[in-house]
Amino acid sequence: MNKFLDVNPEVAAAIAQGKPVVALESTIISHGMPYPQNVETALNVEKIIRDNGAVPATIAVIGGRLKAGLTPEEIEYFGKKGQDIAKASRRDLAVLCARGEDGATTVTTTMIIAHMAGIKIFATGGIGGVHRGAETTMDISADLEELSQTPVMVVCAGAKSILDLGLTLEYLETKGVPVVGYGTEELPAFYTQKSGFKVDYRMDSPAQLAAAFKTQNELGFKGGMLVANPIPDEYAMPFEVITKAIETAIAESKAKGIHGKETTPFLLAKVAELTGGNSLASNIQLVYNNAKLAAQTAVEYFK
Repeated sequence: MNKFLDVNPEVAAAIAQGKPVVALESTIISHGMPYPQNVETALNVEKIIRDNGAVPATIAVIGGRLKAGLTPEEIEYFGKKGQDIAKASRRDLAVLCARGEDGATTVTTTMIIAHMAGIKIFATGGIGGVHRGAETTMDISADLEELSQTPVMVVCAGAKSILDLGLTLEYLETKGVPVVGYGTEELPAFYTQKSGFKVDYRMDSPAQLAAAFKTQNELGFKGGMLVANPIPDEYAMPFEVITKAIETAIAESKAKGIHGKETTPFLLAKVAELTGGNSLASNIQLVYNNAKLAAQTAVEYFK
């Protein structure tokens, strides 16, 4: 066990007994939405995972300790502190641990800590990817590199639609990461079910997902698997509406000179503003949907 890692006793017992566990990120708590909605959402996600037969493990960095499984009090602490907590990517973990500081885990760092703890499956909202204009800026999310080297299944609603989805798929193909559509042959684009880009495989049950990922692990491949689970019909936003909002937000971010890790939070907040807050409601529902599928897949994986 890594000396910087603390595994919640319930999570540790489940892992030791070969029971299903699902990892959850903490950036969605601190940076994803306002308090107290963030805490309520995080606790609801954990409940959905329990209701579907698995143990939730919300992951974060607190006081320089890598935490696999937060208590309700720790989730409340993260929710109240909000954006005062730094977003932690791979490059940040060592410094945060050395300084004894807090960090909200992204897809990348949640995968790293989940793997350290022995957790196979992780549910999130959407992954990062290749940003529009990356051919000149080289702005590519660390999430893609982590998927290529850390054997954790990531269940998401696709890549955020503010990204260049075609280049994101090309990058994942180059890195050997299978992209599986759950009940779809098309990559969902976070708020919408459509993107115009095809996934590598379509699978239609948690058992199929679990079998594919278990086989990948037994083959000894080092990378992960990306499961793209479309947002439910009733919460999906029209493709045209979200596309127009994204284009407006991107134009404003360029005009203001926003770049790097500030880009995604700015664009998501601007899209939420332009869509009258509907995108936040959609965001919450797609996370719930992903948590349910991840828990059902984890149950099948450990049968």
